[in-house]
Amino acid sequence: MNWKRKSASTGAALLLAWLPAAAQTTPPAGVTAGVTVEISPDRQSLGPSDDVLVTVKLSNHSATMQYLLSWQTPLAGVQAPLFEVTRDGQKLAYLGIQAKRRAAAAGDYIALAPGASRSARVELSTLYDMSVTGAYSLRYRQDSLQLFSAPGVMHAVATLPDYASAIWIDGRLPRGTLPGLAVPAGPAGLSTNQCSNAQQASIASAVQAAQAMTSDGDAYMGNKAPGPRYASWFGAFDGARASAIVDHFRAIGAAFAGKPVTVDCGCGESWYAYVYPSQPYKIYVCNAFWSAPMTGTDSKGGTLVHEMSHFTVVAGTKDWVYGQSAAANLALSDPARAVDNADSHEYFGENTPHQDIR
Repeated sequence: MNWKRKSASTGAALLLAWLPAAAQTTPPAGVTAGVTVEISPDRQSLGPSDDVLVTVKLSNHSATMQYLLSWQTPLAGVQAPLFEVTRDGQKLAYLGIQAKRRAAAAGDYIALAPGASRSARVELSTLYDMSVTGAYSLRYRQDSLQLFSAPGVMHAVATLPDYASAIWIDGRLPRGTLPGLAVPAGPAGLSTNQCSNAQQASIASAVQAAQAMTSDGDAYMGNKAPGPRYASWFGAFDGARASAIVDHFRAIGAAFAGKPVTVDCGCGESWYAYVYPSQPYKIYVCNAFWSAPMTGTDSKGGTLVHEMSHFTVVAGTKDWVYGQSAAANLALSDPARAVDNADSHEYFGENTPHQDIR
């Protein structure tokens, strides 16, 4: 579809789940009963100095309580690539954070009662490069939201129709400009920021552990046909998916061995760590990192493997699920997504409990 400069959809509803027809509330016209998301831009035409503000509204049109993971919504701030933003049909890279978290606990869920709505204001130009003149399309990202009937009990994965909101931006840069991805130059090696002497020593050991995990994973994938270790985290064998894992682990290993890696200790969040995927190779470690073991499940070394896999220039993984149990289930139910899941790479690298090394 071609967008004219001043034509735009305003807050088109995005259908996130097909739920039973017994709903007692009335959904928007043309939308089957369920949970919807509306993205409503403040303005449809913006200049180079205008922030791109939108209101995101989540509504429960079903007859039952729905539970949402907080980090899969903007209600507590955007901490994951929740949106798909295109400019003149070209997808834009997400510039915000991606974090390694603990497996979801009861307090991580947001309850949405039948007929209820929750809204959040989001400024998008800090999360996506919107400095170039053009026609922009805004969607909630496909499958970015899971629906739970109770905390921990998922019953649906989002399937979004092709509805979008559109805006025009007269940007600082002329239409057709392709802003480059900033990749740090400099000698290979590890540096730290805001880290004590003890933390620096721990990080050096964690990087060595991550390199060992990466080398071991690469060696495993190079020897004969992958066995149970591969199947546990990436599902049934498929040549194309296995080739992707080989590429990922070689890229992770090459980054640790040959790039200027920086670890920042200034994060005070409860997470393990986070990165900005478009800003290699800087990893921010948080509170859970320091109490983690050096190796083994959810370890310091494994956390660094997880985070390095997120960088767009490395493997570009996402956080579809967190935790060993969820990652194991993902390997069975959706191997294609497991190959794109950062925790799956971590658990394969950590190899705990130990499985065959063929």
